[in-house]
Amino acid sequence: MQSFSTFVVNNVRWLSGAFLLTLVSSFGQTFFIALSNGGIRETFGLSHGEFGGLYMLATLLSAATLPFLGRPLDRYSTVTMAIATMLMLACASIAMGFAGSLPTLLLALYLLRLFGQGMMTQTALTATGRWFAANRGRAVSVVTLGFHVGGALLPFLFVLVAGLVGWRGSWFVCAAFILVALPLVCALVWKERNPQSEAQPRAQRAVKHWTRAEVLRDPTFYAICLGVLAPAFVGTTIFFHQVYLTELRSWPLQLFASGFAVLSATTMAFALLAGWLVDRFSAVQLLPLFLLPLALACFAAAYLTAPFAIFVFMALLGISYGFSSTLEGAMWPEIYGTAHLGAIRSVVVAVMVLASAMGPGITGYLIDAGVDYSLQLALMGVYSLAAAFLMWRVSRRLTRGLSRGWNLSSS
Repeated sequence: MQSFSTFVVNNVRWLSGAFLLTLVSSFGQTFFIALSNGGIRETFGLSHGEFGGLYMLATLLSAATLPFLGRPLDRYSTVTMAIATMLMLACASIAMGFAGSLPTLLLALYLLRLFGQGMMTQTALTATGRWFAANRGRAVSVVTLGFHVGGALLPFLFVLVAGLVGWRGSWFVCAAFILVALPLVCALVWKERNPQSEAQPRAQRAVKHWTRAEVLRDPTFYAICLGVLAPAFVGTTIFFHQVYLTELRSWPLQLFASGFAVLSATTMAFALLAGWLVDRFSAVQLLPLFLLPLALACFAAAYLTAPFAIFVFMALLGISYGFSSTLEGAMWPEIYGTAHLGAIRSVVVAVMVLASAMGPGITGYLIDAGVDYSLQLALMGVYSLAAAFLMWRVSRRLTRGLSRGWNLSSS
């Protein structure tokens, strides 16, 4: 197996292009949009629950739209999809800056979620899944670093810019950033990569290329989705209501914000570790691992009240995020093949977007209703443990099928 550094150098153009796509997707991610939470609620006179409900509606609409946008990823080149997606995300950022009423705010949030978290993520990970086979785990681990670099740097930059031009002006700066990055992304992904050129570090099994209709009839798909949606639900919920959590615990908001550096560093380290493990073993064998630290993170946020709990929670969440981001990118082509990967991933991303929509809305209304937030966090931990047990059962079943020479999902 070639060294990691050699692999990166030999494939720098494709890895860099997909990395930039995941980085730019930050503008549609909850952690970034939530930075405007206070300004939006003050401007439009919304409560936590009302804004959470509006955000949930926008995200649900984007989740419903995503499956219809998945098929073009299987028909058009990566550069074509990248151009279309980045232009639409820039338009969404401009719409956010100009939003003057609740309908226009809803439209802006819908477009941000659809083309940021949704299609930008889809384009990057679908392309990576096709470009790489034998080294897919390492490739995905590098590409997904864009999410974590964005999470580490962009909140600080957004707050800095917002202090100068306000929250609306900051969104115009976001649009400008996207348009400046567009030519660079095009130059990097203009040429598609042939995965057959890879040296094979381990024997590669023949994979059936499932259609989306076949996947939707496979019970294993739904079982895995129950685990995949947990990090999106938990992380989105906590970060969307981060101001409320800090007020509840009497933590300085600046201290909580500093915890994102721990989150990003831990996530990047474990994303790279997961990439090596996927190529050494398989994504299927690693399935049970990513939900256990997520459960511990939930319990830490629920029951630890001292300020150090911020860093415990962020570190545990980073371990889960690191494993899940790499596994989520490598697992679907490993199980279902690459011929219809765009259409399949559109359903997967829709499920994840749906989970991220449910969290802020449901918990926002529960907060308004006076339901204890610590109890809500603890229940998320219980769900994560149950999902981890389910992933263990699924992994055992699929691994047995592989050892007997069956197609993974038909075993």
